[in-house]
Amino acid sequence: MKDLKILVVGGGIGGLTSAIALRRAGFTVAIVEKDPDWSVYGVGIIQQANVIRAMSDLGVVDDYIDAGFGFDSVEIYIPTGQQVATIPSPRLVPGYPANLGIGRRALHRVLGDRALTAGATIRLGVTVTGLEDDGSGLDVAFSDGTTDRYDVVIGADGLYSQIREHVAPDAPAPAFVGQGVWRYNFPRPADVTALCAYDGAIGVGLVPLSDTLMYMYVTTPEPENRRYPRSGLAAAMRGKLEGQPPRIAALVDQINDDDAVVYKPLEWIMLEGPWHRGRVVLLGDAVHATTPHLGQGAGMAIEDSIVLADELLQQDDPESAFTAFRARRIDRCRYIVEKSKAISFGQTGQGPRVDQSKMTHEMFELTARPI
Repeated sequence: MKDLKILVVGGGIGGLTSAIALRRAGFTVAIVEKDPDWSVYGVGIIQQANVIRAMSDLGVVDDYIDAGFGFDSVEIYIPTGQQVATIPSPRLVPGYPANLGIGRRALHRVLGDRALTAGATIRLGVTVTGLEDDGSGLDVAFSDGTTDRYDVVIGADGLYSQIREHVAPDAPAPAFVGQGVWRYNFPRPADVTALCAYDGAIGVGLVPLSDTLMYMYVTTPEPENRRYPRSGLAAAMRGKLEGQPPRIAALVDQINDDDAVVYKPLEWIMLEGPWHRGRVVLLGDAVHATTPHLGQGAGMAIEDSIVLADELLQQDDPESAFTAFRARRIDRCRYIVEKSKAISFGQTGQGPRVDQSKMTHEMFELTARPI
């Protein structure tokens, strides 16, 4: 197990952190990513203390922190605009903040540069077209006509994972929760120095990304799972923000660029059966995709990558490593998926209302525990 040749399918957050962790362990790593442009949404992402700890473990924390905006609490507001709570976040790495807002493109640059520097190879515009596991290794065919042989294949290819079809062909499809999320970037005012979360049927948050930039997220009921055309998307987002408190309403007129709006329906999946089949294993959104209500989707993928590399280094064979990996991860990941879904259902009337302040505090306590 010391000289494994590993293929990672997917060049997103989970795939890149897997490559960094696996190269640190001494394995040979190749990544294939289906997007020939390796494009990333231009809005931001919230990363919490457990992610900062993980980035420290991966050896990328300084570049990572420099690319974002650190903060140590979450401010909770009710729909009237009244602030009702400030939830302190535990710092898990001395000298570093408890949370980070970071642009997705900035995060992608940090992780991509480090994966390449660590010695991983990355091929873009390439997919897996054939996968044959003979028990001692895997013969993999690619869309560019090439083939290669690997000891392990990792499916880090997201919510609509192609590799999940190999591991668990009978797994349920991702489930829509009845909400969508809208995101848009703004200049950051001086008073946005932490995550500002507005609870309600329309959930709104302001997240600092740098000294000059923040983004807004808006979660809206979308019972019919409507797909919005690109033309008119800014006007559609503005329409979702009618009746918001003054701080939010003051930003609405700045939402004027259709191409700068990112809209996604919110879906989830939790694979309760095995996370591997033979020498193929899944991680991140491919196996436990969550809604963003607790801000931990990417965090769970990053933790997965570290634990999987650790188990591959410690165990005697892939089967043992994959089994140990799932055992260490499933309860934590299931908690994030289920609690995030509960918040969503409470906001849309599909379930009881959830005290988001209490649940956020509980989540901080859980994710502070070692992985």
